Amino acid sequence: MIGVRQWWRFWVILRVAWRHGLQELLGKYGRLLGPPRMRGRPRGERLRLTLEELGPVFVKFGQMLATRRDILPADMAEQLVLLQDHVTPFPGAYAREIVEKAYGRRLDEVFESFSTEPLASASIAQVHAARLKADDTGDGLEVVVKVLRPGVAGQIRRDVDLMRMLARLVEWLWPESRRFHPSAVVDEYEKIVFDELDLLREGANASQLRRNWLGSELIYHPAVMFDYTRPNVLVMERIYGVPIDHMDKLQALGVDFKVLAENGVEIFFKQVFRDNFFHADMHAGNIFVDVDDPARPRYIAVDFGIVGTLSPPDQRYLAENILAFFNRDFRRVAELHVESGWIPSDTRVDEFESAIRTVCEPIFNRPLRDISFGMFLVRLFQVARRFHMEVQPQLVLLQKTLLNIEGLGRRLYPELDLWETAKPILEEWMRNRLGPRATLGRMRDQLPELAETLPELVQITLRRMRSPDGAQGVRERELEALREELRRSGRRSRTLIVGSTLVLGAVLLLGLDGLMPAMAGPVPVLTWLLGLLGVLLWLRAWKH
Repeated sequence: MIGVRQWWRFWVILRVAWRHGLQELLGKYGRLLGPPRMRGRPRGERLRLTLEELGPVFVKFGQMLATRRDILPADMAEQLVLLQDHVTPFPGAYAREIVEKAYGRRLDEVFESFSTEPLASASIAQVHAARLKADDTGDGLEVVVKVLRPGVAGQIRRDVDLMRMLARLVEWLWPESRRFHPSAVVDEYEKIVFDELDLLREGANASQLRRNWLGSELIYHPAVMFDYTRPNVLVMERIYGVPIDHMDKLQALGVDFKVLAENGVEIFFKQVFRDNFFHADMHAGNIFVDVDDPARPRYIAVDFGIVGTLSPPDQRYLAENILAFFNRDFRRVAELHVESGWIPSDTRVDEFESAIRTVCEPIFNRPLRDISFGMFLVRLFQVARRFHMEVQPQLVLLQKTLLNIEGLGRRLYPELDLWETAKPILEEWMRNRLGPRATLGRMRDQLPELAETLPELVQITLRRMRSPDGAQGVRERELEALREELRRSGRRSRTLIVGSTLVLGAVLLLGLDGLMPAMAGPVPVLTWLLGLLGVLLWLRAWKH
């Protein structure tokens, strides 16, 4: 239910939008509102100025919208990228009150010092420097305390409800807007922004990333103090580094920008494919550089409210898509979209392949180092949308992060060749995922399940045979079908066991052959044939 205050907010939004000349977004109905007061500026710039005037919640919405280049016109997306979180900090005294209420005790019982002057202020929270008491930590550790803005959850809820109402209004008044999916975009924003309101979740994200990269020379993640972390208060180790967008300072310190840029690409692809857990908010404001060794600079990441993961099938299809794209195998790109379920199964692959080729071929007129991975994904998703591809939230986060990493890397080092850095990572991942060792591992994992399947099927069959089916009992046709299913399952299980035994035996014999090189003659050849026969039996069993 929308109350009086929200109706007033709605009126304010409409008035600001009219003043900046956004009536055109309402199509023919917009002309009824009269001419705009602001003339002569592009619509993308007018949209950006509107969101900035409406405040932090709308600024954050615009930042998220800037990543949806698959549905947003290019002129708007380019302007929304310029949105910055210039937010006035709330008084430090309020931050002290919030922390004391969260802990249920006075601040000086927890911290040796707590600065009321914030280090940074954003739309959802602000950060204060502090030092834990020595008797709690043993060394009086320097920390940062992230505190949610007072009342921010209620403000976000009110504005999100209004955004949803406006989205439905625009869809109703301007049918053409439906291809941009305004309501779906608001739903996506709601999930992202409310996830960021839980600082315990952010602490868990930071802890997982730290564990994945602990000891790495590429990136450092600060430790989370969970004993002092609450849903609205996050305490982390304080880090020191140079903001990555302070390029003049980094250059004066002698930082190797080529190494820094390539390391950023390596980090991203390993987070996506090795760890399947990637920091999805890696813009310049969240990255610092450790310059202790300028020849081997190390990233320091902060702000972990947004992370992304992919399902194993999405990981595989994405890796194969990228590799197929750079091999110009557009047929495979089209097939992968259908196989993954990203587009409807009744899509004509040849038509989709032709559409992909039309978009991608011009890209290859440039050197590989000039090809943008991010823009490739944007264009691919735009083409796929014409074939009724549904919005894939996990891929949108990935696209956003890749655009950030790629843009940052090329600002640091314009000659950055993402393909040269990414290809070995993708190929190694594919080998590890689809190679013989991975296949044997999956066979080993599935054998216990197969061994359990046969007795369970027998029990189900016997129960169904005992249960009466009216006065006639079990019909002969159903019984014969069950018998055939049982026979088929038994043959499949036996074939799998024999095939797995042959493969494992071949692997053992090859290992012994390596230990005893004196073995000669046809033994190694026979061993390979046994292994091949086992694999063929295994594939036959799965096929049938």
